[in-house]
Amino acid sequence: MQNSNKLLQSIGIPFTALLTVIFGLLLVSFPIGIFVIFESDLGGDINYEYPLTHLDIFNGTWLYLNPVDVSIGDAFVVLWTFYLVLFVIAILGPSRGFLKTLSLIISFGKYDARLNYMLGVTKWFSILILISVLINFVQEGFDVTIVPPLVDNDLIQFFYVSLAPIIEEFGFRFVLIGIPLFTLYSDKFSARYFIRCLWNPTFLDIHNVKKAIFLIVFVGILFGFAHVAFGDSWSNGKFAQASASGIILGWVYLRYGFVSALLIHWATNYFVFSYVNFIAQINVISIEEAFSHSLMSSLEILFLVSGAFAICMLLVDRFYMTNKHVQLSN
Repeated sequence: MQNSNKLLQSIGIPFTALLTVIFGLLLVSFPIGIFVIFESDLGGDINYEYPLTHLDIFNGTWLYLNPVDVSIGDAFVVLWTFYLVLFVIAILGPSRGFLKTLSLIISFGKYDARLNYMLGVTKWFSILILISVLINFVQEGFDVTIVPPLVDNDLIQFFYVSLAPIIEEFGFRFVLIGIPLFTLYSDKFSARYFIRCLWNPTFLDIHNVKKAIFLIVFVGILFGFAHVAFGDSWSNGKFAQASASGIILGWVYLRYGFVSALLIHWATNYFVFSYVNFIAQINVISIEEAFSHSLMSSLEILFLVSGAFAICMLLVDRFYMTNKHVQLSN
């Protein structure tokens, strides 16, 4: 046990340093996003005062072109505030603060990502990026490329990618995973208990995890299919990457709850595009060129290294827990 703690501690020191840097980058993305929406000329003729009901997502509804006095700037502030509140919740809970949880790893080799949401967010976001890059690397070896959907306006695109995590996590995690999990594993029913279990499925007594894993994989594949199934969607090369991301988000939702899953999805969308759009504005280059900027390349390396350390932490912790169970059984 002591040797395992020492090993976790030795790996945990650089691991926690990397997660702290990632945490800082996530935090800085909040003011960067405000700059992109309100202070940049990213959208050209379209700015933050553009009416919300003029967006294509309302096309075919009674709201489309309706003279409602709500702009995309107003809606963005609501989204931004919601994510900020969840970000603060993730720093503080559910059991320990983020920095206190990291200090336990450094000082004692005690590692439990369920003590703090932000630890789970930074760790699994790194793993998601690592797996996504590996999938992209393998697919490119078979001449399978990932082509994003065409975008008419970069400012509207940034608003859409900021909105998407809420819509997709509600649909794919809350509805398609949370409700079936409650149906499969709940032994009682009340409105309060139902909401608590949707918010965090760990409140359920999941005695047969195989059913839950099958559900997560199935919904993850649906998540991947949804990214390529429509005419204005990603190219087919996105399917494997999006499916893997959907499975990871589903597992995070099962283990850590809705806050962690939503913030990881937020990071893959809002966080990435806030930096890319900021780089494009500062350097007066296109969004495509900004993705190849040295800063974005440095961030990718940071996440790849952090993801590798995160997987090492998972394997060592798993090995330690398995040995502990064997010793107890003997």
